[in-house]
Formats: sequence, C-alpha cells, structure tokens
Amino acid sequence: MREKALYNNRLDDCPLTYALNLIGGKWKLPIIWALSQNGKMRYGELKRSIGDITNMMLTQCLRDLEACGIVERKQYAEIPPRVEYSLTAEGESLIEALKALASWGKRMKMTKSRAY
Repeated sequence: MREKALYNNRLDDCPLTYALNLIGGKWKLPIIWALSQNGKMRYGELKRSIGDITNMMLTQCLRDLEACGIVERKQYAEIPPRVEYSLTAEGESLIEALKALASWGKRMKMTKSRAY
C-alpha cells in the first residue's frame, strides 16, 4: 500500500513555491544578504550584522541554508577553532533574483504610498 503525503496540494511541484520555501522565513534573507555584501563572515560577525537574531535561530538558519546548498561552512583546524560562512555559487546566483524582487517591492511601495 502506497503512503500518501498529508496536505498534498497542486502547488507542491511549483518551482517558485519550492524556492520560497528554501529562503523563506524571517531570518534567511538577512543572512543571505549579509553574506552577499561581506563575502566570508565568521559567526559573531554575522550575528552582529543581523541584529536581534538569537544564537539558536542563527545556527538553525545557517544549517538549513547549508543543507540546501546556498551557504558554505568552512572550519579551520586551528586553536581556537575558526569557522567562516560564505555563499556558494548557487547562493551567489540567487542575489540577482533578490535584487529584482527588491526593485519590484520598491515600485509597489511607491505606488501604494501615492494611492493614499
């Protein structure tokens, strides 16, 4: 007997829905943007650049982004240990799409503010 996925709907196969699920949430886009602006960053630098994110949430988001191939984690065999995060080639390719989306959002925001 085949098991059926719970809550399966017609959007499950949509590439846009898939992409938004990878980068969605409150903290993933700020992490991606910080890495795109600064290149390689250590954990503490990343945390300071984002602001109010908790250690637990930053760690979880970094793990998620690493698992889907957007962020690379490089650990150096030094004492004290040093870890750097950076965008992968896939992560870098996402930046142009995010810039286009930001431009669209800016236009929409301006249109809405003139309407009121």
